[in-house]
Order: sequence, then C-alpha cells, then structure tokens
Amino acid sequence: MTINNAKLKACIKLSSKVTVYVPATNGVADAADNTEQVKKTAALLADLFGGSTSTAALGYWLSPVAGLVAENTTVVFAYASDADLQNGIAAVVDHCEALKQEMGQEAVALEINGEMYFI
Repeated sequence: MTINNAKLKACIKLSSKVTVYVPATNGVADAADNTEQVKKTAALLADLFGGSTSTAALGYWLSPVAGLVAENTTVVFAYASDADLQNGIAAVVDHCEALKQEMGQEAVALEINGEMYFI
C-alpha cells in the first residue's frame, strides 16, 4: 500500500523488521535469567539498525524431547532499511547461533519481515 502524505514522504522509511526471540531457559525447560542475553541482543540490533525494543512474551513450542514447553521469552526487535538489513543480517544470525549454544537450546527463533527461521 502506498501512503500519500507529504509529511511522511519527508521521513525516513524503515521497511524491514528483525526480531530475535531470546529464550528464558537453559536447555529445554530449566528457567534461567536471560537479562544479559536480552541486553546483548538489544545492543546488537541497536548498533546495526539504530535502535531496538524489547517486550516480554509467553511463548509455547513443541519439543521432541519434552513435549509442550511454556517459556517466558523476551522478544527483541528492530526496524531497518533494506540496505542495513542486508549488511547486518549475518551478525544477527551469528548472534542467534551463539545464543543457542550459550543457553543449550534446540533452536533460537529469528523473524525477518514476518518469516520465521529456527536457527
């Protein structure tokens, strides 16, 4: 959809959104304090894309090992220009891989423009 507004035409448009779902467990279901991981994720997205936002969420996922798992996840997201997304996405994927290892996860969810990737 094209929005015809003279004031908006003079604004910066960020048409991409990158979201990292930061786990709050170690392993499959052992509750963990994810404060430092959230701070690192927020700092990385802010550095790459100019800012970031985090919000708490209750996520559910089906583990082949433990069945249905409920988890207090923190969603960290940033909006980005298409060029900045292309330039920064490798660092975001690397960060998700590091989170996965650090927190003993089966996967870390990364959402880009509404498409979900399990890293």
